[in-house]
This record gives sequence, structure tokens and C-alpha cells, in this order.
Amino acid sequence: MTEIRLKIKQRFANTFKSGSPLILKEAIGNLDKLKEEGSLLYLEDEKGDFLGRGYYGRQNKGFGWVLTQKPNEQINQRFFEHRISKALTKRSAFFEDVNTTAFRVLNGEGDGIGGLTIDYFDGYFLLNWYSEGIYTFKEQVVAALKKVTAFKGIYEKKRFNTGGKYIDDDDFVAGERGDFPILVKENGVNFAVYLNDGAMVGVFLDQREVRRSIRDKYANGKRVLNTFSYTGAFSIFAAIGGAEKTTSVDLANRSYEKTIEQFSVNGLDYEAHDIIVQDVFDYYKFSVKKGFTFDVVILDPPSFARSKKKTFSAEKDYKDLLKQTIAITEKKGVIVASTNAAKVSRKKFKHFIDAAFKESGEKYKLLEEHSLPADFAVAPQFPDGDYLKVVFIQKV
Repeated sequence: MTEIRLKIKQRFANTFKSGSPLILKEAIGNLDKLKEEGSLLYLEDEKGDFLGRGYYGRQNKGFGWVLTQKPNEQINQRFFEHRISKALTKRSAFFEDVNTTAFRVLNGEGDGIGGLTIDYFDGYFLLNWYSEGIYTFKEQVVAALKKVTAFKGIYEKKRFNTGGKYIDDDDFVAGERGDFPILVKENGVNFAVYLNDGAMVGVFLDQREVRRSIRDKYANGKRVLNTFSYTGAFSIFAAIGGAEKTTSVDLANRSYEKTIEQFSVNGLDYEAHDIIVQDVFDYYKFSVKKGFTFDVVILDPPSFARSKKKTFSAEKDYKDLLKQTIAITEKKGVIVASTNAAKVSRKKFKHFIDAAFKESGEKYKLLEEHSLPADFAVAPQFPDGDYLKVVFIQKV
């Protein structure tokens, strides 16, 4: 494939020289050159100085990624072998941990391949492609995986159709097909995982340390509310941690059966807990009306969600949602406030927390904070990649 010489406006040149990997639309001087996603790019500034090599691939973050700043390094199978091998070595301790058999092995630009993530599920690899551009390298990436490591099978999720949503497909790529669900472990807890059934697999791996903290420090003897609960992962950890009762609330119909399944694969009596299919905002109104309160509330809404009655944006609505959460949290109770909204900085997130408590006439204490776990590598030159913000807050 012929390389396109991409002119970078001079005012952006130092950003690339310092190692920032994201190619922003506004940084490109000859946008008309970009025709076909997956095209290899040779980036240079207006003076003709080399800035890096990468590819054209549109996703919600930008127009592509720089993959190398070495002028003579080619983007080929050998390149992917080197990057994947290095990422696997970095996670060697995870592969040796019998209590955790699901984790991320390559985290996009954090491991030098923007637009691609690879997760590991007890012998199976899951490739997540975030643009048509990176997907054009599929053959080389799969061949590289086959060369540098052993596996049972490879699956994929294509997340690059209109609106950045998942493209429904069979998802099987190579090796042997899984007999789903497969059971994986996280800090000794079981999760039923499906790599062949829709966009989500059953657990969000980036919340691993948060779940452990809830189990080990906060759940014992408590009444725990898990909002936007998905498959109930936080509830499972709370129950194993000795929670008196968990209540899981999610609008999606499938969340009911999925949560029952996760309780069951851990030998827990799901009937001793509440699993509710309802809009979280409606459940909050119901709780206030009934006078329900909780000792621990987990608040991890999607960055953006739309139901028939309401549109939620973390950037605009998180503070008000937190105010409603404060209203149903016991004195001395704990709120686990979380967001993965990239546009909400840690500073802004803490401002939401402060404003919500002040407007509620309540005081609070910060107990602990979390960002991405170690397997979710972040490039120092691209701090926006560290998207996860989690704060444990006590209502005092």
C-alpha cells in the first residue's frame, strides 16, 4: 500500500514530536489526501520534518493514530508481532495468577496500537476494532498473535459502523470455537462470559480493582444498591463480601437473566437479592416515595444513554444524578461514584461531587480513588486515554 504524505500544521508539530499518538482532524493540512481508511500515513510538518508513521482510521476520537516515530520502521506483520509480544510480556504476572483469568493484554495507544484492544479470557483472545482503518490490518494482527503466543481461540468485535456502535456478526476468527458461556475468574470470583453474543461479553474488565475494594472493605453487613447494573458484577462482589442484601437495577430486560446467571455460577442464592428491570431514575423516585435508603450505592452510568423518556449525558447530568443518589444514601453510607466519560476530567468529576453535596446540604469525605488498572496501559503522552474515574465518597 502506498504511503500518503500527510502535512501537519506547524502549530501542532510539537504535539506529535512529544509523542502524542492521536491524529486530530484540525491538525491536518491536506485533508483532501485522505480517501481510503487503512491508508498508511507518513506525517511531516510544514517544514518537511518527519513526525511519525501511522494510519487513517476515523473514530470518535480523531482521524487515525501514529504507530511509530522511527523513520525506518515499517507497519507490517513484524511490527504487530513486536508490539503484541511486548504487551504480553508486560502482563506476565496476570498470566500466572490463577485467581484472575480475564484481563486486557493490549490497550490501544497505551501499548502502541491506537484503535485496537485485545482482551484475554482464559485461553481466548478478543480483538476490539474501533475503526475501519485499523480493521484493514486484521490479517497481520491475527498472524502476529498466532506467531507470538498460544491460544484456544480468537474472537472479535467490530465497533466502527455509524455512530461507533458494534457491528453484529458471528465474531469467530481463528482457533477453536468456545463452548459458551466460558467461566473466567476475577480475584477468585466467577464470571460467565460470552464472546459470540452481541457487543458486550458479560463483564467490564476495567472495574476489577473497584469490585475487589467493594468486596473487601465496604460490603459486609450492608444494604447495597447497584444502579445501571448490567450483569450485576458489583452485586456479586458485594454479596460475596457479606452484604446483607444487594439490589441491582437496570433498564435492559436481559439484565435480569444475566444477573441471575452470575449469582448462580458463584453458588449464590439470587432469590435472597433484588434484581429489578426498571429505569434507574424511576427507581430513585420510587425509593424516595417509599423511604428506602441504602448503606452503599454504586453509581456507574453509561457516558450517554437514551430511553423513551429521558436522555442522560454524564457531562451534563451526572451532578443531578448524584444529588438523587445522596438522597437515598444513609448517613455514614458510601457512594461509589464512577464515570468513563472521556470528556469529564478528574478535576471536573470532583467538582460535580462537591457541587452535588453542597446543593444537597450534605457533607462528605473522600475515602479512596481509582483509575484504570495496571493491564489498561496508558501512554504518558496521551493522558486522555486514562478515561476511568472512580471515587468512594462517605456521606458524613
